[in-house]
Amino acid sequence: MKIFYAVQATGNGHISRATEIIPFLKKYGTVDVFLSGNNHSLKNDLPVAYKSKGLSLYYDREGSVDLWKIFKSIQLKKMWNEAKHLPIEKYDLIINDFECITSLSCKLKNIPSIHFGHQASFVSNKVPRPHKRELTGEWVLKHYASGTQNIGLHLKSYDHNIFPPIIKSSIISAKPKDNGHITVYLNHYSDEVMIKYLSNIKDYNFEVFSKEATSSSVIGRIKLLPINQEMFNQSLIHCHGIITGAGFETPAEALYLGKKVMVIPLQGQYEQQCNAKALEEFNAMSIPKLDDEFSEHFKKWIEQFDPIKLNLSHTTEEIIRTVIHKDPAYSFPSNTIPNLPSPLEMAI
Repeated sequence: MKIFYAVQATGNGHISRATEIIPFLKKYGTVDVFLSGNNHSLKNDLPVAYKSKGLSLYYDREGSVDLWKIFKSIQLKKMWNEAKHLPIEKYDLIINDFECITSLSCKLKNIPSIHFGHQASFVSNKVPRPHKRELTGEWVLKHYASGTQNIGLHLKSYDHNIFPPIIKSSIISAKPKDNGHITVYLNHYSDEVMIKYLSNIKDYNFEVFSKEATSSSVIGRIKLLPINQEMFNQSLIHCHGIITGAGFETPAEALYLGKKVMVIPLQGQYEQQCNAKALEEFNAMSIPKLDDEFSEHFKKWIEQFDPIKLNLSHTTEEIIRTVIHKDPAYSFPSNTIPNLPSPLEMAI
């Protein structure tokens, strides 16, 4: 079997998940990866056969989506041509982890695909949302990328097509300890902003993973570290708690390890608001932003927010087996939602 695996690279979570599942996919055949997006910071050894600048997310120093920078980076004609010439017809199975060019290519060529990953879970309205839903955000989650079948990943099996998170084997096999420090991974904030507010906390040490750092340095109780997967894993395994964005993979790993979790959703990113709502069910704390109230939030988090451990109902191998065999008991077709055009199609 020849497998085409489209991986969204607007951040590190999709790449981390791909790295974990590709060995399982290779048990069923050869795998070619299409890596789309250019604002990730993880080094990887994925079998990348195709690359694209795609659509990437950018944000300012204060943790908000930079819409103007995103808009300036979009090359619609190039993306349309990439979709037309992407050779997906050569493959037996198309797996799409929230990648819009592959989604469009499959529509143009009438080729079935599986939309697989965290964003695929939002096809179901049973997945937690914030009290006030955003119509635009809902539309993007359901139509930015799509497939003829959907298999989602989330913190709970909110619907029959939703599986638990895929946790890295290094985290599953780890023996967590509490060395007292707080791990911080907020790549949508500048070092300057993080240091300003973390410096006000006097009783805890912080290990901050920074996209700006090229080597380790120490400022008071704050250790700045370059983004490195192994260093981050060890920091997480041995921390007291973690402060991070409201993405999916990192909070899920922390909850699996039984760590305290505080999330600061990327402002203007509706998916992260949805994730923050789901994380409340595991007693994670969500705050809107880093500001002068952070010290008060931190104290409350330490004293009152003990985590509820995440348990996995399926192994990674079991999830991938379902993806490969497209078991109808665990997936439903995209025609259960309106067949609306994607943002890329509408823009073009």
